[in-house]
Amino acid sequence: MGKYFGTDGIRGEANVGAMSPAMVLRIGQAFGMLLREKTERPKVIIGKDTRVSGYMIEGILSAGLCSVGADALFLGPLPTPGVAYLTRGMRATAGIMISASHNPFHDNGIKFFDRNGFKLPDADEERIEAYIDDPNLESRLVGSSDIGRARRIDDAIGQYAVFLKERFPRNMQLDGMRIVVDCANGAAYKVAPKVFQELGAEVFCINDDPNGFNINLDSGALHPEKLQDEVLRYRADVGFALDGDADRLVVVDEKGNALDGDQIIALCAVEMHQKKQLPHNTVVVTVMSNKGLDLALTQRGITVKRTAVGDRHVVEEMRRCGAVLGGEQSGHLLFLDASTSGDGVIAALKVLEMIVRSNKPLSELSTVMHKLPQITRNVKVAAKPSLEKLEVFQQRLKALESVLGDAGRILVRYSGTEALARITIEGPELHVIRAYAQELEEVLIADIAAWSTTHAK
Repeated sequence: MGKYFGTDGIRGEANVGAMSPAMVLRIGQAFGMLLREKTERPKVIIGKDTRVSGYMIEGILSAGLCSVGADALFLGPLPTPGVAYLTRGMRATAGIMISASHNPFHDNGIKFFDRNGFKLPDADEERIEAYIDDPNLESRLVGSSDIGRARRIDDAIGQYAVFLKERFPRNMQLDGMRIVVDCANGAAYKVAPKVFQELGAEVFCINDDPNGFNINLDSGALHPEKLQDEVLRYRADVGFALDGDADRLVVVDEKGNALDGDQIIALCAVEMHQKKQLPHNTVVVTVMSNKGLDLALTQRGITVKRTAVGDRHVVEEMRRCGAVLGGEQSGHLLFLDASTSGDGVIAALKVLEMIVRSNKPLSELSTVMHKLPQITRNVKVAAKPSLEKLEVFQQRLKALESVLGDAGRILVRYSGTEALARITIEGPELHVIRAYAQELEEVLIADIAAWSTTHAK
């Protein structure tokens, strides 16, 4: 991560720090300057989710872009993958999404896309940071006759909806299907119901009345509990929970069971493998994915590759190895043959296609994967020495890994944003891995304390 960029753009509390008006203006100018290195008159499309601060940020970003000679086109509320699609569909120079994804309303963020709809490489993020910190940035502003223009695009939702429907097989309809959609009071509150209804489904919506403050509030992919109840109440075939910018998806089957990203990836991988639509028989996930996914896929001849946490890392590896399916346990699901970024609606359409094609309930289809019991402990730490240098901890870690063998795994890493170490253990029995996690936490705290004492001298 850079000085301002995290794993997914620049993010923070609205009107404060990196999201203060003065800083947002510099970010817009810096991004415009990066684009001016490549083209004389950049065209940047800007989308947003439903946070109240999005109005302020889109206007300030536009001012920054226009001040350095770039044009800005406003899309209004639209999912992050919709911005990625329209960036390449409208032949824009770049795209911006104003969103803090699954965070509460008081946060906001800025995500950047290149002309092909992919997130920026590290080198471009470093150039933007250099421009932000340039004390002479204002001297780079264009003359009054070269200032960029800003205008609104009226039918962004319609264009994106057509794109989504074209991802669903033309010989299929959703007639007779009952679907519940939790829009998280976010960016997909119009487009997601529209797509499912126009494909023939009977759609029941919840959390589809955004007011600027209720995005992700006890709703969506992070809180599917109400969706589970509503699926049972309406006797629906399936339920879909999106997050605030609709790049995540959690699915609920007809019995009210929630399926996370790993389980959806397993479903899709097996289906695509059987239809010979899985290039190199490979899927890409992160280190956080459940080992049950590996067990389900490897026995079917499918290779599972793992990356660091973050959908951007998954996309980079997918492009490198030629995979078209990947994602995260959190519900970021990537179908690179359909979209350049995680798209909750496209993932939902893939699930619906499998239900229609097989004529089987989702609860039956989902038996392709059995999740291993998993526990994660967030351990407060006073320092973050290299884990490899903590000898006592490493000895105990290796001993427990040896005991688990192929039946489980242990992952220990520091949080990138908090004073925490995260210990994740998977294994066949919950009470056993819970005891292992407690033991590792105690050893880790003691070893860090010993390390701190030694280095304090």
